[in-house]
Amino acid sequence: MNDLISRAERLALLLQDRRETVAVAESSAGGLISAALLAVPGASAYFLGGAVVYTYASREVFLDLPQAGLGEIRPATEAYALRLAQAVRQRLGATWALAETGATGPTGNRYGDSAGHACLAVAGPVERAVTLETGRQDRFANMLAFAAAALDLLTQSMAP
Repeated sequence: MNDLISRAERLALLLQDRRETVAVAESSAGGLISAALLAVPGASAYFLGGAVVYTYASREVFLDLPQAGLGEIRPATEAYALRLAQAVRQRLGATWALAETGATGPTGNRYGDSAGHACLAVAGPVERAVTLETGRQDRFANMLAFAAAALDLLTQSMAP
């Protein structure tokens, strides 16, 4: 967790210096992205909120994003992660949004993705989505890796 907090500290400095905000929609990371951001003192200046959207029901309630709003997009894809990021950004009025969706393990998900597969996205002044494959079946190690990669993606996206 200390590694996540050090990443979040770097990101917090960027957000605070720029007077920008962030919102989070995470699934397989289970709240670790939000927890890391909130562990940094002064988080209320930049963190607007986060949701663990692990099920269709939670996605619909927290992000007002029903299945009909996704068309043919399936979970655990870059397109889905980007749609989650766009939805949480709009819902909370954040400058930036981070989203994560994937398969932590020890087995793959019902869509055929292997354990260690995650799609991460940033929505804001820059939009970007990437896929991460850890190659591991260790559930908690994957959760940590997904959260770290998400924090790094936003930091990189904010670079001038």
